[in-house]
Amino acid sequence: MKGKPKKSPREKDLTARYLAGGLDEDRLEAQKRFGDKSKHFQKRKTERTALLRAAGEEASGDVESLPAGDVLQVHSLFCEVEGDDKRVRICVVRRTLTRATSAFVVVGDRVRFRETTTFDDQERPEAVIEAMLPRRTLLTRADSFKAIEAQPIVANADQMLIVAALAEPWPKWGLIDRMLIAARAGGLLPILVLNKSDLAATRGGQRELHFALAALEHYRSMGVDTLQTSVTTGEGIATLADRLRGRTTVLAGHSGVGKSSLIRAIQPALDIRIGAISNYTGKGRHTTTSARRYPLATDGGQGGYVIDTPGVKLFGLWNVTRDNLAEFFPDVEAETAPEWRLESYQRILESLPG
Repeated sequence: MKGKPKKSPREKDLTARYLAGGLDEDRLEAQKRFGDKSKHFQKRKTERTALLRAAGEEASGDVESLPAGDVLQVHSLFCEVEGDDKRVRICVVRRTLTRATSAFVVVGDRVRFRETTTFDDQERPEAVIEAMLPRRTLLTRADSFKAIEAQPIVANADQMLIVAALAEPWPKWGLIDRMLIAARAGGLLPILVLNKSDLAATRGGQRELHFALAALEHYRSMGVDTLQTSVTTGEGIATLADRLRGRTTVLAGHSGVGKSSLIRAIQPALDIRIGAISNYTGKGRHTTTSARRYPLATDGGQGGYVIDTPGVKLFGLWNVTRDNLAEFFPDVEAETAPEWRLESYQRILESLPG
């Protein structure tokens, strides 16, 4: 029987720092994932080039006259775009677009596209994205905790619903602080939800419960919109539905905290899950864990959208520096921060490049 693979010196160092309390669990995972370069990058580039050639190389002369739509999901080679006519198209991004803008198309982007005239559902995309329209907001994380490059996640969202659980699992306050910072840095309104309120008092965690409620009150004192919810008892569900109505909301939080259950409590028919890209090849090769936008039908007919972000459970902060970090910790500046917030501030400060 083969033994476990040996850890590199860097992995040993990261593990030691985590065990010593120098790294959050999420940061440890991030260091490993962000450091692993994709070996399929060149292959995807070659495949995209072939798809563009199949779709036709000629770009449309008058981009402003092209139809517009919103990006629902981004896959390795394709994007799903819902046009203003409500039809969803499988699109590929023109190479010259990313070269000209130095930006990647992300979920929520407003784009203009040119439909192909030789569509074959086994070989060619239905349209080519020719232009990206200006973004109102942009949720971004760094490509690593060294903050070398920006990694945009969602564009044009109005708010970010940060979901934690009062039990199973208990909240990770350092991660919540990072998500609050990421939302505000990207121009999104953060809403903090502590879910599973019905379990907190029945799982032998009275100390944790009191701590969580005190933390919630502290966030509220800083102007953060906060809610307590329970799908089982219905607590907070109507209020949450009101918060989501007519807005585009990014869902964020660890798996198991109940994001999907909360949305189904508001709209039972909505099944938030990861799936294949419209059976494009029939082989399921484009199944992904990227963010996806879903329509939300709420009372009053105003609708809205939710964007699920599976796999996006941690943030290397972008546009956050040692000089401006205090802007996101007004309680530290005012010397009213409890000890756990001071510790969170210090951990983030130490993680930022000098």
